Amino acid sequence: MERRDDARGAAGRRPPAGTAHDGRWAGELRGAVRCAVALLVALELLDLAAGTATPARSALWAALALLLFTVLRPCRVSAGPGWLASRGLLREHRVRTDFLVSVCCVDGVSQRLVLRDVFGGRVELDPATLVANPQLWYRLAEDARRSVASGSLTRGGRALHRLTERVDRATARAVFEVSGLE
Repeated sequence: MERRDDARGAAGRRPPAGTAHDGRWAGELRGAVRCAVALLVALELLDLAAGTATPARSALWAALALLLFTVLRPCRVSAGPGWLASRGLLREHRVRTDFLVSVCCVDGVSQRLVLRDVFGGRVELDPATLVANPQLWYRLAEDARRSVASGSLTRGGRALHRLTERVDRATARAVFEVSGLE
């Protein structure tokens, strides 16, 4: 079986050089697990205290906790030269960042950044992930400039500009905090 050098990663394989990852992902995953376990324990304890615990109810509480974990589980975002990927629960979405067609911010309950490329790839991610991980932002911004220069990026200049300002503010704030100037 031949070895593929892509960013999907598998157990025991290293990602290619220059790949950036979301540094907060592991902590957010642990938080999702803790919330699901806390819900399960609380429901089981309430059931025991009320004297209504049965195997069927325990299975129902476990299914509810699993559903909560599924909702809270963060996507794993990674980027390399020319690509950005978001790995969800079931599959990975990938976009060629050097061939972007549009970048748009979708407001709602939670803000989302939607990236589309000329090949039909689409990735949706939380802009806070890029703000918290400058290396991911650097990869995206560098390739987005290439997309603008080549003329493929026709929509999304404003969204990228607002995100650039947000990342710059967060980075400056972090520098001031570390240096004790805040």
